[in-house]
Amino acid sequence: MPYLMVRFFYFCSMRPAYVTSDAVNQFIRLALVEDVGDGDHSTLSSIPAEARSRAQLIIKDTGIIAGLDLAHDIFHVVDPSLQVNMLLGDGTEIKPGDIGFTVIGSARAILTAERLVLNCLQRMSGIATYTGRLVDLVSGTKAKLLDTRKTTPNFRLAEKWAVTIGGGHNHRYGLFDMIMLKDNHIDFAGGFEQAINATHEYLKQSGRKLSIEVETRNIPEVKQVLEIGGVDRIMLDNMNLQEMREAVEIIGGRCETEASGGITEDTIAAVAATGVDFISVGALTHSNRSLDMSLKAF
Repeated sequence: MPYLMVRFFYFCSMRPAYVTSDAVNQFIRLALVEDVGDGDHSTLSSIPAEARSRAQLIIKDTGIIAGLDLAHDIFHVVDPSLQVNMLLGDGTEIKPGDIGFTVIGSARAILTAERLVLNCLQRMSGIATYTGRLVDLVSGTKAKLLDTRKTTPNFRLAEKWAVTIGGGHNHRYGLFDMIMLKDNHIDFAGGFEQAINATHEYLKQSGRKLSIEVETRNIPEVKQVLEIGGVDRIMLDNMNLQEMREAVEIIGGRCETEASGGITEDTIAAVAATGVDFISVGALTHSNRSLDMSLKAF
């Protein structure tokens, strides 16, 4: 097995903490309500109830596959009696002609599950593939690649899961598990000092223990946040490479650093070389191409 295949399979060997059985089942059931409604009438009208069939996932693209674990769960929610045989694991490299899995059982159930399975696999595989590409570009540096909250509503679980399968890391999952004071928070609060102090008071009164990240846009703002203190991470937003290097040096390990804003395949290696701890890229989940694959009878 090639090194990259081993590496990616290792990354996805465990589900992220937010991928619980309850969360997955809720996601699948809501997606089926959206797609099936009061019945898959195309299938119900044309396929006998007793008909059995088998199908296989045919890969038509090159990249990293993600969503096989979820596909297995989808089939079993639709019909627990379906026999799903996974031939690949999430995170392995794929090429046209590869077979991802076979499924045997009720023809009606296979047809009803087909589009949801493919939608998840194609979208998640595109995210994992792009994530893996960027992870390779920052290899050899200490920078960790992060996603953002720029996700598709009601599809965040799958999209962030795909990032981890591709070798990236999740930023906060939602608004509830980390405090990030962005430019609008700072401006609405009346400045950095007011926003940071109010945040510490809120955490004290609410009894919550959440890490605090503050967005900065230039070196004077970095210095101001450091002077106020009490933050866990400083975001360097839309700074040029020279400013990032200077900011990392000024911060000097007193808190974590995160580069963000318009970072692309062409620039990410240079950004990582500035010494930042994290690089967040919204494009991981909002600007990538889904991989092509199909489910066909055999």
